[in-house]
Amino acid sequence: MAGGITETGELYSPYMTTTFVIEAMAAANAQLCWKRREQEEVQDNDSTSDYSDDDVRGRSEPETRPILSVQRTGGGHVDHFDIVERVEMGQMASMFFNKVGVNMFYICMVVYLYGDLAIYAAAVPISLMEVACGNHSCSAGSVKYDDTDLCWGPVTRKDAYKVFLSIFTLMLGPFVFFDAQKTKYLQILTSLMRWIAFTMMIILALIRIGKGRGEGHPRMAQISGVPNLFGVCVYSFMCQHSLPSLVTPISDKRSVGTLVVCDYVLILGFYGLLSFTAIFCFDSSLLHDMYTLNFTDNCDVLDIPALRYFLGLFPVFTISTNFPIIAVTLRNNWKTLFHRDGGTYPWVVDRIVFPLITLVPPIIVAFCTHNLESLVGITGAYAGTGIQYVIPALLVYFGRRHLVPLLGTDEVNKHQSPFRHTFWVWFVVVWATFCLMFVTANIILEDTKK
Repeated sequence: MAGGITETGELYSPYMTTTFVIEAMAAANAQLCWKRREQEEVQDNDSTSDYSDDDVRGRSEPETRPILSVQRTGGGHVDHFDIVERVEMGQMASMFFNKVGVNMFYICMVVYLYGDLAIYAAAVPISLMEVACGNHSCSAGSVKYDDTDLCWGPVTRKDAYKVFLSIFTLMLGPFVFFDAQKTKYLQILTSLMRWIAFTMMIILALIRIGKGRGEGHPRMAQISGVPNLFGVCVYSFMCQHSLPSLVTPISDKRSVGTLVVCDYVLILGFYGLLSFTAIFCFDSSLLHDMYTLNFTDNCDVLDIPALRYFLGLFPVFTISTNFPIIAVTLRNNWKTLFHRDGGTYPWVVDRIVFPLITLVPPIIVAFCTHNLESLVGITGAYAGTGIQYVIPALLVYFGRRHLVPLLGTDEVNKHQSPFRHTFWVWFVVVWATFCLMFVTANIILEDTKK
């Protein structure tokens, strides 16, 4: 029950910040439109007349004049808040933040992507290890293995994990040194596999529960799990950094607000169904961090070998396709963070150093630990909080302030968030700060108990 309430609350806040990002995107488009119209006006006047000294002085400070005056001279109304250009969060940060704010944004993004890569680097070898070392004979049922248990011959499960991690690094690591392009059909296939796997797991769990063979007997509430739930929920509802690519191609953006609401309601329902079927279907003490693995060694749930192997290897296929894309994104963020206007990187730095500092840290983390629950919780609770809560709130706050001297107060952003009062901006920041303090205190207390 506590998990369900917290998950609902974690849905409400990401929805709020999603509307913040959409409003900030519209504000960024308005500023870009304003700059284009100013340039067009200057070019038109250049071609028709000479400037007086007063004219030159007047145009040397274009940002002090509301854009409405430009509209009147241009003839015809232009909706400057149309989202016609894809403006990524990094570009919005450069437009609305100062230099320190921009650097903090990229640092937050880099840390989050490092966490992403560490989770991916651990998840694939874990799945391969469970499939290679698990009991698939249907005679053992659900068993909780230890890392020191033997996998094959004298090789322990921990050693097998490191072997698979090494293979994973050697096979996918080289992609970090190149660019990921034309991944459209690969992403469509990955999404299709996700839907098939998730639907299968929900249906199989419901069938087992319906037959009265469910092993889960969850407690009404477990307060000690709330801090980790916060990080997991942040990670699960993370989409803010992808909104520019999702929203910009939509032709009729008048329905964007409705689509976002429906999307989040669907997400909540899907996550709720997946979570509640899991906790009532399986014994909580035997649940794997990688949920798909609960279907690979228990024939009481699924007795078709081909489907059991499909679910067991499902993370291998989907995560392996995403790893190079995330790694290239992280590499490019590093380049942007250290970029200086007019400067270029030496070949060794550009082609060797940046890929290595992208690849090596997450692989080291994956070699040190494969506790996915902790990796997801920490990544979501810290870097994820910055991207999902703090950055969207600050983008919309400074975006609003930035446009007042340009547009005046007469023109209204048609993509304005329903949470337009400044109170909601600071509510999100305070909420994120409180949650971070709560999670940090819990981690410290858990370490002292050990």
